Amino acid sequence: MALVQRIPNFTSNFRNWRTNSTNPVPISSLHYKTQTTVSSSSSSSPFTEKHSVERYQRDQWLYKASTPSPSPSSNQEDEVFVRENDIASQLPELKKLLEVLKEKREKGCRGGDCGPGDVYLVGTGPGDPELLTLKAVRVIQSADLLLYDRLVSNDVLELVAPDARLLYVGKTAGYHSRTQEEIHELLLSFAEAGATVVRLKGGDPLVFGRGGEEMDFLQQQGIRVQVIPGITAASGIAAELGIPLTHRGVATSVRFLTGHSRKGGTDPLFVAENAADPDTTLVVYMGLGTLPSLAQKLMDHGLPCDMPAVAVERGTTTLQRTVFAELGDFAAEIQSAGLVSPTLIIIGKVVELSPLWPHCTKESSCLVETTP
Repeated sequence: MALVQRIPNFTSNFRNWRTNSTNPVPISSLHYKTQTTVSSSSSSSPFTEKHSVERYQRDQWLYKASTPSPSPSSNQEDEVFVRENDIASQLPELKKLLEVLKEKREKGCRGGDCGPGDVYLVGTGPGDPELLTLKAVRVIQSADLLLYDRLVSNDVLELVAPDARLLYVGKTAGYHSRTQEEIHELLLSFAEAGATVVRLKGGDPLVFGRGGEEMDFLQQQGIRVQVIPGITAASGIAAELGIPLTHRGVATSVRFLTGHSRKGGTDPLFVAENAADPDTTLVVYMGLGTLPSLAQKLMDHGLPCDMPAVAVERGTTTLQRTVFAELGDFAAEIQSAGLVSPTLIIIGKVVELSPLWPHCTKESSCLVETTP
């Protein structure tokens, strides 16, 4: 039997704060509820899903010549068709925008030699828009074109200036709206046209965000790139739960791991032998699919089965859900709770320092849900 605890979200609802600050939402009281099963939240995602209505409404400027269908497909061949059709539908307006930007650039040069525009790689944090840096907000509001990923929250996208253009380039397992090479070319084309281009990434752009690849490509083409760091999910979510990633006498180091490997690359689980250090906090990004194998390998290489662990879905947003459990039961409890991507995993003795951990016992896991 799982112990279910609902706690208030202590970070404010940014959208309500901006539009209705005179009527703040009251903070709910802490209460407990026990149930035998836990279902995944049916509320809409705070992030951009691949064929969501919100995505097409946000990017509607791209589809003046056609009407896209936001309905998802379960067939892999259909997904390829949807992707290719989507890109073809966007091309006329993308070309038109390029021409407008080039003309604007030429008029502003007054016969001089105009250089390319700037590209900013901006980290938007784990989801809560109040975790953005002031510099990130300023750059977002001054952009001509913004290419955004799936894990940039809808609340962050509301900060974009009304005359700016948004283009979704997000990726999910089995569906990439744009390949990495296509993203490179889009960034380059618009920068060469003199635009201020912002590449929005969830978390920090240089922590499992492929920001380094984009920066390297653009710099080789003579484009100036500026990186604006964001709060990576490990820091933001750990802080939300009151978990110190390092703590004197408990954890002397922290290690970030990815649950994914590049196509044809080394199995991401190969690190288990060296990562199984009881004095190190392990943070696993994109690790839901490989967690059962990773947890077993970590225990095979010396981590105790009662090592504290936590999995956090949609961390720092109003739909945050969290499963606390010991490593031996961890994968089963996550599956029982039905957590979905994006979910961050933290394994280590520091998890037990969270004020929420004492509510868990060896006989049960602890699921924490945030109520709006």
